[in-house]
Amino acid sequence: MTSTLNDAFQDIRPFHDSEVKEVIARLIQDQEFIAAITRFKFPQAAAYCGWLLKPLVAWRLRQQAAQIATVRDFQQVVSFYMDRMIHKTTTALTFSGLDKLEPGRAYLFISNHRDIAMDPAFVNYGLWHNGFDTVRIAIGDNLLRKPYVTDLMRLNKSFIVKRSAKGVREMMAAYTELSSYIDHSIQDGHSIWIAQREGRAKDGRDDTDPAITKMLYMCRKKSGMSFAEAMQNLHIVPVSISYELNPCDRRMARELQAIAEHGRYEKAQYEDIQSIVEGIIGNKGRVHVAFGHELTGSYENPEALAAAIDAQIQGNYYLHGSNLTAAKLLGVEGVIEPDQQEQDRFQQRLQELEKNQQPYMLEMYAEPVRRQRALAQELAHD
Repeated sequence: MTSTLNDAFQDIRPFHDSEVKEVIARLIQDQEFIAAITRFKFPQAAAYCGWLLKPLVAWRLRQQAAQIATVRDFQQVVSFYMDRMIHKTTTALTFSGLDKLEPGRAYLFISNHRDIAMDPAFVNYGLWHNGFDTVRIAIGDNLLRKPYVTDLMRLNKSFIVKRSAKGVREMMAAYTELSSYIDHSIQDGHSIWIAQREGRAKDGRDDTDPAITKMLYMCRKKSGMSFAEAMQNLHIVPVSISYELNPCDRRMARELQAIAEHGRYEKAQYEDIQSIVEGIIGNKGRVHVAFGHELTGSYENPEALAAAIDAQIQGNYYLHGSNLTAAKLLGVEGVIEPDQQEQDRFQQRLQELEKNQQPYMLEMYAEPVRRQRALAQELAHD
């Protein structure tokens, strides 16, 4: 594969335009990839006549591949399928705060994390359709167990977070490399998306892990630059993503119930991949993405920066009828009365779970309401 001798980030970075043709050629020869696309496009028919459908899918992929020569070409194809997915799985997709972004400036977008694939996809969609370039996306190597998945993600401007690193020395090296790559990208004019914590907030608690903000400083620490100055150079913008309905909510509730009652939950081998597919094709209701203000204050340590990110993510979180209904059912005081149809829709969804799993689903939807109320009370007392 084409690369230069001084390509310091070759093993984690997204693919360059010069690599796209080679990667595409590899993908359309990958039988596992073709089988996966066949199952995705023809979920019922693939079970009994996949042998007939796979050659047709491969032929169609070769046709599309002939039109792809750059990363932007690939993302235009992705945008087409995003449009179709949004039409089928959301009742509304709205954005706020994009007017606060400065054209031509690279930002580090740090968002809450509810869906593996769709969180950065919706951020990208809002940027793309409002004249901004798309972001480079942080993705854990635990999700890249298939070679074709890795190729697809890196074609779509994803870079790899080495969560599988073992031992203190290996982990330090991995996170220093990650810190350097993020800093390099921002200084080179490429925006970044990263989640505020490792793993989705299955309990609805959108808390920034100070380990993330600490990692951002690792590449600058030895230079003598202060933490505050280093963070200002990254142009950090918190982002709140809220789903009226999380397609994986019932799966998450079952997981939380198992951990609470049995102390652990064992994931199936490809459960993360199943969650990605559910998140893409499942009903999301209304979705809102709120871009916050760039953090320009002098944050003296990782904890102070994490707190500032949390304040914007929690304060800008759009509360849907599902959130308000869950809070009402849990007896949270002062909750605005949701629309009756929204209440009925959420209650019906709740009843699909066993009784001992329902409290966990209620908590994940009600928590953002509690957080906003607590933040409002705190600001009122300041």
